[in-house]
Amino acid sequence: MALDRFGRSISYLRISLTDHCNLRCVYCMPEDMSFQPNEALMQDDEILLFVRLFAQLGFHKFRLTGGEPTVRANLVELVRAITGTPGVRSLTMTTNGILLSRLAQPLAEAGMSRVNISLDTLDPQKFRRLTRWGKLEDVWEGIQAAEEAGLTPVKINAVVVQGYNESDVVDVARLTQDHPWQVRFIEMMPFAGATGLQTNQMVTTGTMQDIIINTFGDLELVNGGKLDGEARLYRLPDGKGELGFISSVTQPFCASCTRARLTADGRLRLCLLREGEVDLLTPLREGATIKELRQLVLDGIWEK
Repeated sequence: MALDRFGRSISYLRISLTDHCNLRCVYCMPEDMSFQPNEALMQDDEILLFVRLFAQLGFHKFRLTGGEPTVRANLVELVRAITGTPGVRSLTMTTNGILLSRLAQPLAEAGMSRVNISLDTLDPQKFRRLTRWGKLEDVWEGIQAAEEAGLTPVKINAVVVQGYNESDVVDVARLTQDHPWQVRFIEMMPFAGATGLQTNQMVTTGTMQDIIINTFGDLELVNGGKLDGEARLYRLPDGKGELGFISSVTQPFCASCTRARLTADGRLRLCLLREGEVDLLTPLREGATIKELRQLVLDGIWEK
């Protein structure tokens, strides 16, 4: 078991398969983004070694992220190997959905549990503006493919950015009236150095909820307000699905965090908003033993 100094059992690992992406969302990265060479990133055998190591330390929930994880070569084979690792109870993925229409069924057959799909607007022109060159229909086909493949419940992530898509909250929320999906509205985290967006472009959870209530009426709190992961859940009147609000800035959930991240270049990151990392890939490539790597992980987790 991996414990931090606050007595939390850290059991959820997010693994970035690549820093590459096939979109350039305005709140995520600049349009002229340069990526690391593939040899600087974890290779398949290295990822699987780390999965086994973390599973042996009590990590049981794993999520694949990026960049965009679906651009990773051999993704389906990698998923099959991860889900076959002893101790891995669930494997999910966060994706922009662009390539999901052809990958959803193979991923489900390989053992993936479900997917979170990014969708910030239902307006094709705004979608292209937000992503810089994405096509909304590709994502919609990906959502439908995920549902048909049984990667459910489908969760849709919408980052709300002032001046871009705050007026689209109502249309995105309306998806939960007719679909058993969980639509999760996310406060934009202030990564101004990387994206050029400033904190004054964040739309708060309270503002989002006011917009939705003005259209649909009062929201029904789900599960007594208990967080589902990072989201507090609500339901529209007569809605089939759920609305989630991830209030990373206005209502931080740090005290209940059980997550760690493994970056694409093999660094263990304990908090998204703190710079401290533990390099695991370099020691592995220099011949560190599993016992030595295990201690590096435990020492890092302690400092979370």
